[in-house]
Amino acid sequence: MDRRSLILEKAQRTGRVMVDDLAQEFGVSTHTIRRDINVLCEQAKLRRLHGGAEFIDGSANLPYAMRAILNANAKTAIATKVASLIPDEATVFISIGTTPAMVAAELADKNGLTVITNNLNAAMAVAQNTTHRIILPGGELRLPDRDMINLAAIRLFEGYRADFGIYGVGGIDPDGSLLDFHEEEVQIRQQIHGNAHQSILVADKTKFGRRAAAVGGHLNEADFMVIDDRPEGDFSNQLDDYSGQLIVAREEA
Repeated sequence: MDRRSLILEKAQRTGRVMVDDLAQEFGVSTHTIRRDINVLCEQAKLRRLHGGAEFIDGSANLPYAMRAILNANAKTAIATKVASLIPDEATVFISIGTTPAMVAAELADKNGLTVITNNLNAAMAVAQNTTHRIILPGGELRLPDRDMINLAAIRLFEGYRADFGIYGVGGIDPDGSLLDFHEEEVQIRQQIHGNAHQSILVADKTKFGRRAAAVGGHLNEADFMVIDDRPEGDFSNQLDDYSGQLIVAREEA
């Protein structure tokens, strides 16, 4: 087992790890340990603390503000590629999540879109262009995520047919199953997929292998899958077997 795996294992077992302790344990410099911790934080496996890091429970979602800055460059690369697929005057579904919200920001440069979303962050981003029409569900706004996960959201997507459905995911299982943190999130994602002529799954590579409790759908159901980089290990085979159009944003940059 390599050093980063051992650091992660210890963090999972004890809850947190400290840079100075790890440097002494592994006989390396504190700079080397900080570099290891930075990589694990970028992979959403650890969260930085003063002088160290704490373990992130992969079965629980992070606060929105933290997710918004996590892997921001990767998500921006994905968003740019997705926006290139969307023509002016298209009707577009946009799901909850930070990556779909970044896609919405890129879509602000299009003209005359009809955007149907339960993601207030996405709605506000695309609203920078007043040529767009934006349709939202009613009901309670979920905070701090600023989205609607309710029956009204499900019915909203049931009532429209979109040219493109753009959706994120909480995690991707090794068998290709799509995972989320709540059953309602799965229901809405599947409704977006079912009522879109072309579906676009957006996921940075940290989503591969990330655990979440609610399951529904499969990555092969998406017409397009846009990722930042290819994941390692068993997931490489999943991508080889993917039946849609795979776009790896950083390979094509």
